[in-house]
Amino acid sequence: MLTKEHIDDLLNKNGNIVSADGDKIGSFGQVYADDANGQPTWVTARTGLFGTSESFIPLEGARLEGDDIVVPYSKNQVKDAPRVDADGHLDPAEEDRLYEHYQLNGNVTYSEAANGHSADSRRTTEQSAANLTATDRDAGFAAAGSGGTYSAADDRAGRGTAGLGDDDAMTRSEERLNVGTERQAAGRARLRKYVVTENVTQTVPVQREEVRLEREPITEGNRGEALSGPDISEAEHEVVLHEERPVVDKEAVPVERVRLDTETVTDEVTVDEQVRKERIETDGVEDTRR
Repeated sequence: MLTKEHIDDLLNKNGNIVSADGDKIGSFGQVYADDANGQPTWVTARTGLFGTSESFIPLEGARLEGDDIVVPYSKNQVKDAPRVDADGHLDPAEEDRLYEHYQLNGNVTYSEAANGHSADSRRTTEQSAANLTATDRDAGFAAAGSGGTYSAADDRAGRGTAGLGDDDAMTRSEERLNVGTERQAAGRARLRKYVVTENVTQTVPVQREEVRLEREPITEGNRGEALSGPDISEAEHEVVLHEERPVVDKEAVPVERVRLDTETVTDEVTVDEQVRKERIETDGVEDTRR
């Protein structure tokens, strides 16, 4: 039977709760003491991954074995114990449920409390934090200020329990970079036709008529024409002179056809992005992976 003299020794050890057949039930959690005499009556075993659940075990019949507490109950019996919040106090009704589960008779039951017994007789005794030595605190143990519960400080405080299921398994997740492509407008190209004016110089040959005086003697061949008119008279004769001048005519003729077309080219772009990964640490468990 563990006594109050063993409490300081328990608080200075980081032991486990072990069943009578040698199975580890869980790590040492908290010690609950009787208000009336200060004797330790309950201990909690931290079970589940990282000790996220606590089960109450009576200290009646328990013994110290090295750093461990050996209790006369099986691991399954402790696991099936009623769920009670380890909030610093056990009320009589909670104790009755626990005693009934472990098939023990409590010193004061809930019905007895209703008949005049003190309802606080099974609550834990108060111990101030000042009663703990620096060695106790350095070892990771603390005392509740008014709840009277001696609790092993959880060195895993602040670690989230998200991802824990009923099978005590934790899911480790990580972000993976999925890089794809999307098509988006990068710019516009258009055809626009406009008119410009430029000078074109071209040499064109042109012809013109000039007057040239020709004299021919009277011959037998032209005598008749020469004597056909009056002997003496006045006369005029005109000659129309002609010349060529450049005539400019413009016409629009098709030269070529122009269209817009696209082609696909492939470039390589390096993506540099941060991804998050979850890591799982084990406390008190040897990693057997090789």
